[in-house]
Amino acid sequence: MYSVGDIVSYPMYGAGVVENIEEREILGKLCQYYVLRFLSGGMKVLVPVNNIKEVGLRDIIDRKLYDSVFTMFSQESCAESSNWNKRYRDNLEKLRSGDILEIADVVKGLWQREKARGLSTGEKKMLNTARQILLSELVLVRGEKEDEVFKRLELCV
Repeated sequence: MYSVGDIVSYPMYGAGVVENIEEREILGKLCQYYVLRFLSGGMKVLVPVNNIKEVGLRDIIDRKLYDSVFTMFSQESCAESSNWNKRYRDNLEKLRSGDILEIADVVKGLWQREKARGLSTGEKKMLNTARQILLSELVLVRGEKEDEVFKRLELCV
């Protein structure tokens, strides 16, 4: 169970802070919800306390996994599908997983594709979203500034 002030990661949104724990009645049933405020954009989301595993709410990564992200970025990429639609679906599934290495893989693959060939509008949007999700968590691990982490990642691509 998380407490007010804990920093967590939520798939498709990134890192956020547990701002409050509220009880709400929905369809005649009283449930507890985490009120999450996301660091980028300040958006708030309610997540049922009894459903956190199913929705993928987790602690932010540690320094070891942080280093693994940069190691993965510096390694050679795996081949991607040349079919835009399949590649988009595969990347969306990775983002929905909430796994930081899967998210980093999406960012790396799209970033490299952007530099080599350019991206469609949909993939540009996905790259921006994935990059923001990744950065929102990485900056918290070592207390770095977003632009510093961004530059380090960019040097690896």
